[in-house]
Amino acid sequence: MSRSLPAIAEIDCARSAELRGDGRQPLPDEVLCSPVPLVLRGLVAHWPLVQAARRSARAADTYLRRFYRDATVLASHRPPGSDGRIFYNDDLSGFNFHSQMVRFDQVLDALAAHHDAPAPPTLYVGSTTLDACLPGLRAENDLHLGAREPLASLWIGNRTCIPAHYDLPDNLACVAAGRRRFTLFPPEQLQNLYVGPLDFTPAGQSVSMVDLRQPDLARYPRFAEALAQAQSAELEAGDALFIPSMWWHHVEGLDALNILVNYWWRQSPGWMDTPYNALLLGLMSMRDLPPAQRAAWQEIFRHYVFDSDGSEAAHLPPAARGTLAPLDEAGARMLRAQLLNRLNR
Repeated sequence: MSRSLPAIAEIDCARSAELRGDGRQPLPDEVLCSPVPLVLRGLVAHWPLVQAARRSARAADTYLRRFYRDATVLASHRPPGSDGRIFYNDDLSGFNFHSQMVRFDQVLDALAAHHDAPAPPTLYVGSTTLDACLPGLRAENDLHLGAREPLASLWIGNRTCIPAHYDLPDNLACVAAGRRRFTLFPPEQLQNLYVGPLDFTPAGQSVSMVDLRQPDLARYPRFAEALAQAQSAELEAGDALFIPSMWWHHVEGLDALNILVNYWWRQSPGWMDTPYNALLLGLMSMRDLPPAQRAAWQEIFRHYVFDSDGSEAAHLPPAARGTLAPLDEAGARMLRAQLLNRLNR
């Protein structure tokens, strides 16, 4: 893609007392609850893994092997000379990569063997629980996120390209080795991203069908509007990016060794179901209704869900509000039981 995009807003952590240090102080909520993406330059520059990677790819490899025991990971592979894009095959009957479970040290061996190759195979390991893969690494390379209990994941590969997708949790992505280019789109650009299948995806999340590096605007004309709203940043080892929940992000690994550690957490209680379940139920029960009925249900959802401020049941005695009462863990269990009962009729 030749056109330049507006830069994601940045904070220089070296100049911020709240973000400068060794990671033992909690990051401020102003960052972790930001409604817009933020680049945090140098946030994890103190990590030993980052410092090793800045010396060389071999030093980063040696450092990682200190923590390897016998973990296996799901590794994806494309032949030498491919473009690194993790995507579908031409007719969407499958994918353009092959995946298999391998030992993590075999991934490191393969990356090292092809490090200087002019046209290496594409090698990619996506979201892998960090503590299970490399136990002990977080003791030396971690961040304090306050009361949050995030899931920390590892991503490693060479020059790869992950199509635009969204995640429900908030995401703090920390580049530990190599360089990555992130291109982000706000949630309201959904209709302009030409999203692929919901139930058959390369890595669990629906992705944009548009190749951001060579967008075919004749085939996907509305993508021009998405590009007009996009933001981009290139991160080096030691930098981090906060990606708010539901923001679409396209990610490119730019070097022969790229390592990323990310933290995921939700701003809602763990007992709340994923809204994706409601989407599936909506597709099953509402999408194909007659237009007038669909509009009526749209109004019901607007009233009880999307514009809810607590007043929709204020005219009822508290004991009579039932499912309209403020939700807690016990109420969520009751709603789930009602839903399962209705679905199983």
